[in-house]
Amino acid sequence: MIKSVNNYPITQLLDIEGNVVYAIPRYQREYTWSKSQWENLFDDVFENDPGYFLGSIICINHSPDTLSTQSLELVDGQQRLTTLSLLLAALYTKLKAHNATLNDEQRVELVNLKRMLVLKKGDDVIRLVPQIQNYNQDDYRAILAKIKIIGAYDKPPYAGNRKIFRAYRYFLGRLEGVIKDLDKPVNAITEFLDNVRQSCLVKIEVASHADAYTLFESLNNRGMPLTGVDLIKNKLLAQLEKADPGKVDHYFKLWNRLLTYLGDDYAVQERFFRQYYNAFREDLKAIFQVPLATRSNLIQVYERLINHDAQLFLQEVSEAGRLYATILARRSDHTLKDLAYPLKQLERIQGAPSYLLMLHLLVRQKALDLNIDHLTSIISLLVRFFVRRNLTDTPPTRDMTRVFMTIVEGLDGTSGAAVPELVRTRLLEISASDESFRQKLEGPIYEENAGVTRFILCALAEQGMTEETWVDLWRTKGKQFLWTIEHVLPQGENIPKPWVNMIADGDVETAREIQRSHVHRLGNLTISGFNSSLGNKSFEDKRDRCDKKKRPVGYKNGLSLNARLAKARTWDTTGIEKRTDDLVSQAMELFSLMEPIE
Repeated sequence: MIKSVNNYPITQLLDIEGNVVYAIPRYQREYTWSKSQWENLFDDVFENDPGYFLGSIICINHSPDTLSTQSLELVDGQQRLTTLSLLLAALYTKLKAHNATLNDEQRVELVNLKRMLVLKKGDDVIRLVPQIQNYNQDDYRAILAKIKIIGAYDKPPYAGNRKIFRAYRYFLGRLEGVIKDLDKPVNAITEFLDNVRQSCLVKIEVASHADAYTLFESLNNRGMPLTGVDLIKNKLLAQLEKADPGKVDHYFKLWNRLLTYLGDDYAVQERFFRQYYNAFREDLKAIFQVPLATRSNLIQVYERLINHDAQLFLQEVSEAGRLYATILARRSDHTLKDLAYPLKQLERIQGAPSYLLMLHLLVRQKALDLNIDHLTSIISLLVRFFVRRNLTDTPPTRDMTRVFMTIVEGLDGTSGAAVPELVRTRLLEISASDESFRQKLEGPIYEENAGVTRFILCALAEQGMTEETWVDLWRTKGKQFLWTIEHVLPQGENIPKPWVNMIADGDVETAREIQRSHVHRLGNLTISGFNSSLGNKSFEDKRDRCDKKKRPVGYKNGLSLNARLAKARTWDTTGIEKRTDDLVSQAMELFSLMEPIE
């Protein structure tokens, strides 16, 4: 039986006024975390906002008297909590090293930091009691004794070679790197300490080892720890059980239907919950307001929303999830069927940051008086914007959520045809200039971004298709595209002799120089369904190749993208540059944000 599931900051788990001891049972394996895990934990806390979610721990409470020292048997999460304790010990060491310069408030911080590692009732009562395997407990006590948090304790032989001491030294080194050359190193230490203390762990208390084993097996069988979305579910179902007793199974089915809409990919689930709040922040700010939902504050945001009205929350988030599934092409909606291909194009150009805007528009479609043509025009604008953005990195990735939140906030009082015009105006304000976009198109575009390059080539090829000649250039077999990018002039290190003769009159060094400067340019690229069979063949072979039924599968395959290649007798720098100019002009027109909205 699960007794409680709560999300706590580290400062509350290691409460300086509390009498809580976390004891790792002797049967647990020894401390095994190494540099990669120490590095990840340090970077996660250092690089994210306060409140970063660090995972979960599972405890069994063996203390019948709540007033006595509460001994929690730590049956899962011992590696993480041990590492956090060693990080706190390193922070104590660094802060104490500047003892002479500490002000009164910082001296209090130093004392409080000590109390996170030992109980107030006695300096030798350590808050985390490691397992005894491979001297883990002795090594840990020796570190605390060395920095004078507890009394004298003999350092075991070879302790410096074991992972407890190595982790402590690693954190000392990382902290030294943070404060190196700073005028006020103490401020940097206390700022990072604050981030550590505000980082969160979910503490799950169970009644027995049997319950702990069942829960532990369940989490491990899923191949993942308890996630932020799991915590939102737990909070929601607990609140609904209070509000509507006896119907938790009904609500659990509704929750599972929401996850069916979103799919099994946790990254997509988490993105939906972030984007849901950010898309409707103005409507939700009366309940709880943060500038935007992030990974680090997601649980805090949803606790407030659920506490306000759990039933209404589940109803509204489920409807949003249903429409989000349409954006993801995970469900069909006959009223939105004409959006299927435009939305697929938005996915292909990696336009997921704009799903925030699309979710808002679909949920409020009736209120904004939007028809399918309006929505199609908006998606077309977004596709054009992301082609430009993903090639030029303008605006930067860190600004993308804000970009679409600002557009949403500007929709107030706007409806109908004015909505796509507003979207275009906002995108024009922040998009890369035509000059910057052209510069990227004219350069080694494949080297810059192969994904965007493929999208552009496919879009240019599709321009010349009709219903009768339509070819699905995005078709896959397994996880591989059947139509892939091909370099006309081969990109391999060993340039075939026919190509050396064609482009450089037999001079290998000149051929290599031409290859370096021209091979990744737009004019030297095409889409081919027979890339592996064309490879390093001569230009003539590539151009004239036919299949066994004498059908052209080389550059005479009918794709408008290959029109110049099909007519060319040779292929050299002049041909590459002319075709580049032609394709760049087409791309500038095709992906212009100034084109009329149809």
